[in-house]
Amino acid sequence: MSETSPGDAFFAARDHLLELAKDPARARAEFRWPDVGPDFNWAHDVFDRLAEGNDELALRIIETDVDPGGPEAAFRETTRTFAELKQRSDQVANWLRAQGAKPGDVAMLMLGNRVELWEIMLAALKIGVVILPTSVVLGEHELIDRIERGRVRWVFAAAEDAMKFAGVPGGYRRVGVGFDGPRAGATQDQRAALYDWLRYEESSAGSLAPVAKTTASSDPALIYFTSGTTSLPKIVEHSHTSYPLGHLTTTAWIGVRPGDVHSVVSAPGWGKHAWSSFFAPWNVGAQIVVLNAARFDAERFVDELDRAGVTTFCAPPTVWRMLIQHRLERKPRGLRELVSAGEPLNPEVIARIAEWWGLEIRDGYGQTETTALIGTLPGEPVVPGAMGRPLPGVEVRLVDPVTGEAVGGARTDAGIDAAGIDDAGVDEGEVCLPLDERPVNLMPGYFGDDAATARACRDGLFHTGDVAQRDVDGVLTFIGRTDDIFKSSDFKVSPFEVESALIEHAFVAEAAVVGAPDDTRLNVTKAYVALAAGVAADAETARAILAHAREALPPYMRVRRVEVYELPKTASGKIRRVELRQREIAAFEAGERIPTEWREEDFPGLKA
Repeated sequence: MSETSPGDAFFAARDHLLELAKDPARARAEFRWPDVGPDFNWAHDVFDRLAEGNDELALRIIETDVDPGGPEAAFRETTRTFAELKQRSDQVANWLRAQGAKPGDVAMLMLGNRVELWEIMLAALKIGVVILPTSVVLGEHELIDRIERGRVRWVFAAAEDAMKFAGVPGGYRRVGVGFDGPRAGATQDQRAALYDWLRYEESSAGSLAPVAKTTASSDPALIYFTSGTTSLPKIVEHSHTSYPLGHLTTTAWIGVRPGDVHSVVSAPGWGKHAWSSFFAPWNVGAQIVVLNAARFDAERFVDELDRAGVTTFCAPPTVWRMLIQHRLERKPRGLRELVSAGEPLNPEVIARIAEWWGLEIRDGYGQTETTALIGTLPGEPVVPGAMGRPLPGVEVRLVDPVTGEAVGGARTDAGIDAAGIDDAGVDEGEVCLPLDERPVNLMPGYFGDDAATARACRDGLFHTGDVAQRDVDGVLTFIGRTDDIFKSSDFKVSPFEVESALIEHAFVAEAAVVGAPDDTRLNVTKAYVALAAGVAADAETARAILAHAREALPPYMRVRRVEVYELPKTASGKIRRVELRQREIAAFEAGERIPTEWREEDFPGLKA
């Protein structure tokens, strides 16, 4: 039992991190996770405490497609103060309770970057409703899986996405956000389905009474679906401590301070959005700025960062590469800290931004199962291409992924291992977290899947599935996955999911999917296929397969290239994707197109 209140313990630890911000080595050595006791609830104990009587802006959503001097300028920005969000989230929480929401109910939030998303997340945390953030790009098949396996009791969706649920069965309650009825073009069945939706706007009549705290620190707070490789996606469960409290590491890595203006490029539904558009900046009472755009315009985006006075900025490597391609040399005036996450950032991009803006982009690493684990802290020298060192409160061990044996010793800043031996070499192994004292910022487990939890948490370690190298100074560099997931335009793509869709087509007997390197998207989805008997390996077949993938998969998974190929296999019959990836890398590095492949752009009617 904590001797102080949960909020007191949290803020004492946070303030200690802020005091140590100028001395990263001391921060790593001295930081200890606070004892917040058995009933910590971030929305009550942290956000509401920050928000009490606080008329500073907490959230600013800017529609960058709207001309600030045009006729719709009044609709360009939506803002909320901390005090307004506290009051509104209490009102929404009371309304949800009146509608029958109970602690432990799972609520799917399929919403874009709109103010209601933040209101609902705060309200749900306050009353113990479990948040399932969900990307708006998902299709009906994926929604059916999430509704069923996520045990969803509530769905919140805007007009443009609500009709996707017309064919999604289940006894869940539906709440429409910002719409009065079905969209034009809806079928009769879709229109009928939407009549059953509650209207979120009715919550404005809810009680403004303070909401009593009834949750436990260990209760579930958020769940996320991962990308699957050889099975369906797993479901990560986070408690009221593992994510909200655990994001003190993310706050330290970003370098955000009280009074800052923070912005991140991230879509709701992905873990990084909660990292940097919710918990980390609000841990210090910073303002969150969201830049919405139907289409990314690099020049306008940088202008908006400048206009909004953004001081700390996080973007995935794809965005940084776009800024380089557009030669945006003028630094937004307020910027002090730049960070990147998602996959390693090219050293040349770091160098170019440093040359133009006078700031180095610091990399960071974490997973859906954790908060930020590894990173370069403000003031530390950037090692181009490296993730950095374990963040304050985090212990990392490297383990041989084959033998399970520890690799190297416990490093210090002096490069000395646990045995006191000066080792000038480089270690390589799977990034693992020791479980002898369970990390605060690690998920309790996979939702409804004890077997998957046991596999990830075996031999006294949590296995991330990522391999890294560690140099003599303790700096870690990402090497690759132990599985086959790849990133395309900053979205994770699971080969298993894409292959499952492809083999539904009559022409495809077997498929293997890899990421083909791409200058802009990092990778594009490439499908190697074995055709069914009697099917010709020609352009019409390729067009049919690409068209099928376009219909069956969400845009971020869409197959952009296809090739008929004899799939390489092990003696046991498993496809060796590593050979296919190497083939793609070799062609990319040679600057050549594989002559036997078909690309989406070869068929103008398919290109979006």
